Amino acid sequence: MTGGTAFALADVDYRIGTAEILSGITLEVGFGRVLALVGPNGAGKSSLLTLLTRDARPSAGTIEMEGRPVHEYSARELSRRRAVLLQSNQVAFSFTAREVVEMGRAPWTGFDHGDDDAAVHDALVSADVLHLAERPFSSLSGGERARVSLARVLAQDTPIIMLDEPTAALDLRHQEDVLQLTRELASLGRAVIVVLHDLSLAAAYADDVAIIAGGRLQARGAPEEILTEQRIESVYGIAVRVISDPDTGQPVVLPRRGR
Repeated sequence: MTGGTAFALADVDYRIGTAEILSGITLEVGFGRVLALVGPNGAGKSSLLTLLTRDARPSAGTIEMEGRPVHEYSARELSRRRAVLLQSNQVAFSFTAREVVEMGRAPWTGFDHGDDDAAVHDALVSADVLHLAERPFSSLSGGERARVSLARVLAQDTPIIMLDEPTAALDLRHQEDVLQLTRELASLGRAVIVVLHDLSLAAAYADDVAIIAGGRLQARGAPEEILTEQRIESVYGIAVRVISDPDTGQPVVLPRRGR
């Protein structure tokens, strides 16, 4: 699981009825790297993730996962190759947090893929929710639910991990913890795709940043190359200042606020 291409997209379009959601997306996602998808609200970031998960099919173009058209995978094969954290963290029944995390092991039922109990425990620890394990999921705060849902994804133990706005409901410490975790996963050879709104977080933790705006890929590359004042102002329609983090040298994006 080191090196190689997790996803390869070529000229991908996505339409819903007559509405063009994505157009001409060509992109590669490598193993051992964190790719941050950023862009304004409604840009198409989550829609792109939906195509990668195969919850929707492109209107045109091709998507390959590990060199094979993604639509050729069975549902069981997909569940063993990629894990997905969506924005919605709802559970229909009264499960405990531990039981929700245990759901991540379902794809491996009847298959020798490590110790289930150990995988669940490690996931609870990594997401900092071990102390919530016996709590009903419905009783948790939004941030706690998000972290339990992340633990479910970790317990699934797949080579490809996709996270849609995983920091949206989290406090400052847990935002940093989650993004640090993506770096650790990439260091183990996983391919990590994360949708983010915080450009400074993307710059601090991602190997590559892809900016989506108006359904099109505007730029893709290293954070320090992509996150320039001119490009951010053009895409987001707001004046910003990009400075260098004194500790890491990575870009920090600050809105220019008048008085």
